[in-house]
Amino acid sequence: MGVTLAEKILARASGREHVRPGEYVTVDIDLAMAHEGFAAVYLGLLGAGINKVWNPDRIVVLLDHAVPAPNVRYAGVHKMVREAVKNLGIKNFYDVKEGVCHQVLQEKGHVLPGMLIVGTDSHTTTYGALAAAGTGIGFTEMAYVFATGKLWFRIPETIKFEISGKLPYNVMSKDVILNLLGKYSAEAAQYKSVEFSGSLSKELTISSRMTMSNMALEMGAKFGFFEIDQKARDYLRSKTREPIKNLKADKDAEYEKIYEEDVAELEPQVAVPYTVDNVKPITEVEGIPVNQALLGSCTNGRVEDLRIAAKILEGKKVNPDTRLIVTPASTEVYREALKEGILETIIDAQGIICNPSCGACFGTHMGLLAAGEVCIASINRNFRGRMGDSESKVYLASPATVAASAIAGKIADPRKY
Repeated sequence: MGVTLAEKILARASGREHVRPGEYVTVDIDLAMAHEGFAAVYLGLLGAGINKVWNPDRIVVLLDHAVPAPNVRYAGVHKMVREAVKNLGIKNFYDVKEGVCHQVLQEKGHVLPGMLIVGTDSHTTTYGALAAAGTGIGFTEMAYVFATGKLWFRIPETIKFEISGKLPYNVMSKDVILNLLGKYSAEAAQYKSVEFSGSLSKELTISSRMTMSNMALEMGAKFGFFEIDQKARDYLRSKTREPIKNLKADKDAEYEKIYEEDVAELEPQVAVPYTVDNVKPITEVEGIPVNQALLGSCTNGRVEDLRIAAKILEGKKVNPDTRLIVTPASTEVYREALKEGILETIIDAQGIICNPSCGACFGTHMGLLAAGEVCIASINRNFRGRMGDSESKVYLASPATVAASAIAGKIADPRKY
């Protein structure tokens, strides 16, 4: 019997020939990532009397959630992180200049097919776009990983989504994953691995795959995989000189469930407050006034996201009662968008360009909402108080829908633009 991607990677990491769902294994971690949470991890190490890490070359540390530091507390956190990476000899450190962790790790060539990666951020599942097993863990678990390079896992069951059809005009992969969340719920893949396959998965860009792997977490998924194909190999060759595994699930792999979806008739989707799986088609929510539109984050802050927004915004102005805030996912994205004239188009439309950061999405700074305000955003969560006051509301949508709504001053159908 064949094996899934999760089973294949966890078997290799645990030094076993085969593993089966439900088994518990101790694995060797290939890469560990920490953002501002590294401060808590470092304190945990010091509290245990540990002043070195298992392998400094297999650790990547970034500052991204609160950059530049919005208050004295975060300034202190950043100072501690900078001192700690020097004390522990960690060379792969990206300060406030580089951008959001999940974008930067893939841009810098740290992510390879078949790797087992843990991070102090729940959306570490993003690395599944390149067939890496990425998952988020807590600070205590990460301190153990930093000290030993090991962790235990339960082998997850796997759900496969066979997705076919051609996406309609101005419908994006964000709409696909929102539709799956609305149809199957945020509990559909609790501690399970998800594999996205079918004809659509081969058509999607790497950026679009990142969006879906990122939000696989919102189904509860431990991992969110795409297989390696020529597009993925081309992307990886532009980022690294390391060998690239042609990693796929076996044809006779056993899945807990297989869902077949056709997106040919899919319309833009919107997740309504206050849960990610409370999803409505655009026609049911069109016309709701919005005070703010947010484009960016580790979910949809890549060049293709900014590009489609700029095409919609070109020659138009953001509604005077709405503010458009844009946070590119990384400095590399920022530079490319600047080079292409994308940022100029957004600025001409009276959008506000902020530095690459998680701040607006995470609710630490940049674009916080007042009581009663409404934001439509290309981020991954719309929980109560996510972006400011607990009486504000966040609607989740694709970059195309966010841009169209910024122009209209209300939730708008991007197919009309």
